[in-house]
Amino acid sequence: MAVGTVATAVDIGSYYVLRDLGWTVLGADVVALSAAAAVSFGLHRAVTLRPGPTQRWLGRAGVFSVVVVVSGATDLAVLLLAGGSVADKVLAVFVAAGVRSVAHRTLMFRVIHDEQSHPANRPMPAEGPRLSVIVPAYQEVDRIATTVHRLRSELADLALPHQTKPDPGVPDPANSGLAASDLEIVVVDDGSADGTAAAARSAGADLVIEFPENRGKGAAVRAGMLEAHGRARAFLDADLAYGPDQLRRLLAGIEDGWDVVVGNRHHVATRTLAPTSWIRGIGSRVVNLASQVLLLGHYRDTQCGLKAFRGDVAEAIFPIGSIDGFAFDIELLHLVERYRLSLTEVPVEVENSERSTVKLVRDTWRLGSDILTIRHRSRGGGYPPIESLESLTSQA
Repeated sequence: MAVGTVATAVDIGSYYVLRDLGWTVLGADVVALSAAAAVSFGLHRAVTLRPGPTQRWLGRAGVFSVVVVVSGATDLAVLLLAGGSVADKVLAVFVAAGVRSVAHRTLMFRVIHDEQSHPANRPMPAEGPRLSVIVPAYQEVDRIATTVHRLRSELADLALPHQTKPDPGVPDPANSGLAASDLEIVVVDDGSADGTAAAARSAGADLVIEFPENRGKGAAVRAGMLEAHGRARAFLDADLAYGPDQLRRLLAGIEDGWDVVVGNRHHVATRTLAPTSWIRGIGSRVVNLASQVLLLGHYRDTQCGLKAFRGDVAEAIFPIGSIDGFAFDIELLHLVERYRLSLTEVPVEVENSERSTVKLVRDTWRLGSDILTIRHRSRGGGYPPIESLESLTSQA
């Protein structure tokens, strides 16, 4: 904002001085716009130390130039039509600012799309289970066992032996007669008071993490992702609104070279077996629109509860996240954009549960607040510099 204020002052101030010296409207405006553009570009490159996706043009002079030409032409057209006074120049600056914002976002949509739309094709991590499934759970004692059993049963063919390096502190499975499984089930009990964790252990979950108090779905998924060992790591809800078999499609995407694979309930091939209520449907659409304030990718469904990540990508981006509530999905997508990770969307089959921990008004309000928090962190340098994740993309 400070850079924009300085550039605007240069624009209007230069125009005023040149007009006072007798310059024509056309000549004064062209010089003023050129000076403001040079100041804006130079100051942004000098002081924007941690550019996020919306500042990606800092390394793309061509994108910046196109936006400058479009907004400058608008400025000049408004100024000539209005008469050419300094007051008219102020009006022209505001109109051009709106055009510049739309043009900038339109071009950056294309930049982000180009960055995300090709698989990274890096070698998969060499160790760990083929797939880890993280299940955040709150007060799910009556169905968590069924969830674990279904995951184990419907993904049984993924449970193949895999090779790991020997750990001096762990008995060798080859010597103990045990075979490591290529399917790891991680249940995160988000502060339940009904015995959810114990039920998950009894059902055979490989890892159960317990929170002493309720922290939110984002915190639960983050903890599970960071404690899991899978080469690919996915999360889904305990109610299995997305059946376990759908994890195959996400796993295939990860193994085909994508960094992130997300479900999309609005995909043309998606099947809704049990529709949600109309008010929750509207809420979902509103959230998607609100997220466009922050996100540049054309995500039609930011809140789908079925997402998968390469293991190394999960270990890199989940520690950076800070949103514990339902907006954690939006923060994840922002980090995917920020660190130039590849992403693809896949259709899903969804059977919405009648029981939900979501409270529409409360959680929509909180989600909007969290979006503003993410935006503030991004613009204020609250996320690590781009270079911190270059090791993930250098082989792409």
